Amino acid sequence: MNKAVSFPIDDFLNCKIKMLNLANQFNIFCFLDNHQYNFEAPAFECLLAVGCSAKLFANAGDDAFEQVRSWQQQNSGWLFGHLGFDLKNELEDLHSDSADKIGFSDIGFFVPETVLELTNNNINIYTTGNAIEMYDALMACANTIDSYPATPKIAIKHKISKEAYISSVQQIQAHILQGDCYEINYCQEFFAENATINPLLLYWQLTNLSPSPFAALYKLDDKFCISASPERYIKKVGNTLISQPIKGTAIRNLNNAQIDHYNKELLQNSEKEKSENVMVVDLVRNDLSKICKEGSVKVAELFGVYSFPQVHQMISTISGELADSLDWIDVIKATFPMGSMTGAPKKKVMQLIEQYEFSKRGLYSGAIGYLHPNGNFDFNVVIRSILYNATNRYVSFQTGSAITFASNPEQEYEECLLKAAAIRQVLINTNQV
Repeated sequence: MNKAVSFPIDDFLNCKIKMLNLANQFNIFCFLDNHQYNFEAPAFECLLAVGCSAKLFANAGDDAFEQVRSWQQQNSGWLFGHLGFDLKNELEDLHSDSADKIGFSDIGFFVPETVLELTNNNINIYTTGNAIEMYDALMACANTIDSYPATPKIAIKHKISKEAYISSVQQIQAHILQGDCYEINYCQEFFAENATINPLLLYWQLTNLSPSPFAALYKLDDKFCISASPERYIKKVGNTLISQPIKGTAIRNLNNAQIDHYNKELLQNSEKEKSENVMVVDLVRNDLSKICKEGSVKVAELFGVYSFPQVHQMISTISGELADSLDWIDVIKATFPMGSMTGAPKKKVMQLIEQYEFSKRGLYSGAIGYLHPNGNFDFNVVIRSILYNATNRYVSFQTGSAITFASNPEQEYEECLLKAAAIRQVLINTNQV
């Protein structure tokens, strides 16, 4: 791929819309969107990979990690793709029996033909073809999303009843009392069958309602992920690894600033939420210590509270210096699945997840991201996301919460609904879920 050619832009939002319309012309693409969050100095506002000159999809049990490592040696440069939750089955002696009607592979990456990088002032184009022609194609795209046909309202079903959810949480708490584990992220699925949606329009609606720093629109032929994720799984800059697990949630009240501030303070001072967060922080520290230089793993921020459109979230930041001679596959193998979506201790809670959850997670609670030609990489956590298989017309979204012995099952159920509020609104525009 050629070096970037930079073009100035006049209208930031207009260019972002054109990028989405350009993406929609391809069978494979990955659109990553920062939504102008400035938790740190972002490298880009939007990153779009389109076209495919090489790809590899593999499943756990097929030596998936080594397949990707070997394949990458023949395909250096930009890589975009995903990590599915069930890669855990290759890392530990685990299995998954539930059906998966979306059908993403456990791991998949592609080499794009073109990468477009939107900053505040420029659009940078890397391509195997002609950058000027690609820029002209981008500028020829529509500057509106409204022309797409609306998605009909969808009848969302619960995979499990509220009563079954509460019963499962109580059984999980019995495991905690017995000392089997300390904390487990327990999830439930909502779904629709025989549904037809417009992924690009839904992405635009969802991220306007709930803009998030790790949003993504990801397409692999007939499979889509429409994500408004607020969470980073892991990032590498130079030799530094950064992980930012979320654990701790409080509802926003945008109609009353005083109540909203009060809810935020409740989260900041909640011993329950802080105990959940610190358990995940310890898990991430342990994971990073396996691959980082001795003494380099540090907690850069503990219990930071950040505000998003629907919720306040407690986020901690852990960093470390990657040990010499290790690569990104080593990093993923040591840290995946992310602690915020499992619990502690990791292997035992993954066994309990398989025992008590009613749905296969698939891409949900996995990751989407990219590898830069310079060796840096960044992956989100696939939460607050709609998954869609256009062939079998199946729509799915899952939500979860951290279960500890102190958890109130009713409140955990309500937290799951809170986290799905924006998705419910764009899919059915009611509060019936």
